[in-house]
This record gives sequence, structure tokens and C-alpha cells, in this order.
Amino acid sequence: MGVKSVNETAGFATAVQVPAGAKRTLVLESGRAERNYWSDLWAYRELFLILGWRDVAVQYKQSVIGFAWAVVRPLLTMAIFTFVFGRLARLPSEGNAPYPLLVMAGMLPWFLLSSILSQGSSSLIQNSNLIGKVYFPRLIVPVASSVVAIVDFIVTLALFFVMMAIWQYPPDWRLILLPVAIIVALVAALGPVLMLAALNVKYRDFRFIVPFVVQFGLYISPVGFSSSVIPEKWRLMYSLNPAVGVIDSFRWCLLADAAPIYWPGMGLSVLVSVILLWLGVRTFRATEKSFADLI
Repeated sequence: MGVKSVNETAGFATAVQVPAGAKRTLVLESGRAERNYWSDLWAYRELFLILGWRDVAVQYKQSVIGFAWAVVRPLLTMAIFTFVFGRLARLPSEGNAPYPLLVMAGMLPWFLLSSILSQGSSSLIQNSNLIGKVYFPRLIVPVASSVVAIVDFIVTLALFFVMMAIWQYPPDWRLILLPVAIIVALVAALGPVLMLAALNVKYRDFRFIVPFVVQFGLYISPVGFSSSVIPEKWRLMYSLNPAVGVIDSFRWCLLADAAPIYWPGMGLSVLVSVILLWLGVRTFRATEKSFADLI
């Protein structure tokens, strides 16, 4: 693929991949890696696709359950949450939407967020051999790990539409805005995953912390219930959790009877997500040069 080794600590960089048969130029210049970092991300886009496809192949080709896991896991979780929150706690649904659909509409973004966080936080450690040998923007590794989560999300989304057909509950025009909600979810996930991936290289204890954070987040986010049950005086503070805005936006797009979006809370959730993304990129870039030495 034309990837060449460099001395990252000194700030050197090499020429990126060029078409077959074209002249290849090796450039060694102090500070070049820093100046061309973001353009290198685009130049190494094929590496992103290769890493993403490799992770998908490992996830499904070498698994007995395969794609069925993306169906079984949300179905079991939906059944438990429907029983606990819908039957025992008797929390209300959104309008006329069946309670299982309310829960599944919350499961969709939550599994996307949690999968990106779980897989991306350990992605640098899992690719230690690659990181220690060749130059490329390391940001590619945790971002490419999200491809598996996106594939799982597509499978679960197809399951959701099957459930809508079974309950004869069609979506309305708001479904066309679902891609916007997906982008919001990706922004909310990438910031924390970049910070955790960088910290996990230096402090390996974070591999124990991430599963706890994901489990804790499941119960403080409105996955098994509607965020409209939160008292009005606490709802803005509750929206400091970025997952709240993401889940509410998915339900608004997927459920025809969904409650109107609480715009102050949505704006706050998106703002927190953007701030976390900025902090994640800064943290990652500040520690990136030491990855090869620490790994």
C-alpha cells in the first residue's frame, strides 16, 4: 500500500501512497508530520477502509453467531426493559407507540454509542504492531474501529423496521431526518472514544473502567423509558448526558407519536458532544507521538 516508516518523535513524515507507476518521493523534514496531519488523514483513507473491513471480517466471519448477535442482544435487552419499566414500573410510552418499540428506538442509538466506545477504547492496543512500525495518522485506528458498530447498527435498524411492520406502526415524514440523528450519535461517541483510546495506551487500567462506564450509562440514559418522565426542573441538567439528546432525536425520527423534542436539552446535549469531540481530538493529538514508545 506504499506506507513507509518514519521517525515520528522527530516530527518526520514520508510521502503518502501514490498511483501505481507514478514517481514516489520520500520527504524527510522536521515538523512535516504536524503540518500535513489532516491532509494525511484523507491520503490514508484506504487504510481506514482496510482496518474497518478487517474488523468486520473478524467480528462476523470468525464468529459462530455472526450477524445473529446484532439481533439477539437488542431483543433480549428490549424484553427485559419492557418488563421492568413497562410492566412493573408502568412508565408511559410515547403516544400510541407500543412500549417495545419505544425501548428498541432507544436501544438503536445506545448500542451504537456503547459499541463504538467499547471497541474504540482498546483499538490502539489491539493494533500495537502496526503502530510501532509505520507512519500514518493514528486517529484512523479508533475511528476505523467504529465500522463494526455501524454494521451492527444497520442490522438492528432493519430489525426495528420488522418490528414496526409486526405492530403495524408505520413511521411518518420525520424518518428522513434519521441520518442527521446518526451524525449526532457519531459526534457524541467519537470524542469520548478518542480520549479513552489515548489514555488506555498509557494507563492500561482503563480497560476495566470502560465496561463499568458503559453499564452505568445504560441506566442513567433514557433507553428503557421516555425522557419526558424526568421532572421539568431537572430535565436540562439531565441533558448534560449527551446520550439523552441522541436517544430523543432517534425516537423523534422513528416514532410517529414521539413527544416533541425538548430543544433546550437537545441543544445542551449537542453542545456537550461537540466539546467532548474537541477535547478528544486535542487529547489524542497531544499524546499521539508517544504511542509507539508506550505500546
